[in-house]
Amino acid sequence: MPRHFKIIDRRSLILLLSLVLSAGFFATTLFGYFVSKEAIRSAIIGQDLPLTSSNIYSEIQKDLVRPVLISSTMAHDTFLREWVLRGEKDVGELARYLAEVKLRNRAFSSFFVSDKTGNYYTGEGAFKQVSESEPRDAWYYRVRNMQDDYEINVDPDLANNDKLTIFINYRVADFAGQYIGATGIGLTVDSVRRLIQEYQARFQRTIYFADATGRVVLHGGQKGQAPDLRGRPGMAAILDRILAERSGSYQFLDGGDNHILNVNYVSELKWYLFVEQNEDISLAGIRQTLYVNLAISLAVTLVVIFLTYLALGRYQTKIEEMASTDKLTGLLNRHAFSILIDKLMANYRRNPQAITVLLADVDDFKTINDRYGHRIGDEVLVSIAHRLRSTLRAADFAVRWGGEEFLMVLPGCAAEEGRQIAEKLRLAVAESNPCPSTPSILTSVSIGVAQFDGTESIDHTVSRADAALYAAKAAGRNRVCMAGADSAPSDNAA
Repeated sequence: MPRHFKIIDRRSLILLLSLVLSAGFFATTLFGYFVSKEAIRSAIIGQDLPLTSSNIYSEIQKDLVRPVLISSTMAHDTFLREWVLRGEKDVGELARYLAEVKLRNRAFSSFFVSDKTGNYYTGEGAFKQVSESEPRDAWYYRVRNMQDDYEINVDPDLANNDKLTIFINYRVADFAGQYIGATGIGLTVDSVRRLIQEYQARFQRTIYFADATGRVVLHGGQKGQAPDLRGRPGMAAILDRILAERSGSYQFLDGGDNHILNVNYVSELKWYLFVEQNEDISLAGIRQTLYVNLAISLAVTLVVIFLTYLALGRYQTKIEEMASTDKLTGLLNRHAFSILIDKLMANYRRNPQAITVLLADVDDFKTINDRYGHRIGDEVLVSIAHRLRSTLRAADFAVRWGGEEFLMVLPGCAAEEGRQIAEKLRLAVAESNPCPSTPSILTSVSIGVAQFDGTESIDHTVSRADAALYAAKAAGRNRVCMAGADSAPSDNAA
């Protein structure tokens, strides 16, 4: 027997709630992500990268500019200049001097080239003589003719098995300011590259040096893989501006990633220090946070939806029961009847089957109320409702029609079968003890039976059952009467 009816479409409501919660969580998470992304970008451009670049610049000055200072000290050393002016007589003296400079400063090589004799001296003595016709010696004649005090040059070192070396070549002048030669020290490219790699690992940035033409002269990658700045997408368009401005912060796209660049000109080295950061790599942390937040939001949404589904189902069931059932007896109320009968009539129009209506009334119920009180009267009604529910078929439904009236609808049941069911109901009530606390109370019902004729309204069928009920009452109560002019009351009084 139907007990309640769906008031709202719970699935649609849950779907709508899911969409609202998901959209809210998603929008909030994305908003937080983009705000964090913009904050990180601003911090990288305005604070983090410039500060890191300054730190690296300081480290470079300490580790790479130091050889320039050593070479400058050698070029202005009184001993070296006096040794040259004395005619370069004791080569061992200069060799010991150069060896000590190399050892004390942990240089790869130290040297002096005399302009007067063309001798190339190292810590082991006179190594060779320079010559303008020798391509390897072009550096010396370039230094002799340059206006600056020194240059930094990357060349193979003949004295060390042609190992690629960074030379700091410094001009040497006598006490009168006349050029007398070139001195300096050398550092292996590999050692400097390792130094740059250490910086990159420490600061999590890409670091490289470029000369005034934009050619990368030192980098932290593998040998022979110097990046081509003019061939990089995005970088080529701004490289000339970078070289002209010498320092500043820049952004460019490469491979779909946004790269942030800070450039400083290292005047001592005459090189540009590039400190580069891939913004997408820097944002990996907050992207991971985004995914975690989305996962948490999804989990929270599912939990909220599940709990809402349970709570909504419970409250919906309760509300639907309250809206469709009689509070006292638990039977359907007249509102529920109107919904069910509409569905039953719709089914009848598609597939006509007999429908019988029973209308029952508790005999002398007013006397019970007056004598025993309304509480006992309510117990009687509940007991009778229980008998009706337990006796009817599964397809039938009972409605509390009025104070002590009950309406029963029997789908797929003709009038005669309906009369037999009505007799079972009447006997079940008559044989029951409706109020165990007051055994003296005995009850009975009178029932009117009417079959829907297929053309009349259901209200008219109920009216005919009501007329049959009054006929049963008039015939002495506790009996069943069939509706219709030819039907007579059933003579089965208990």
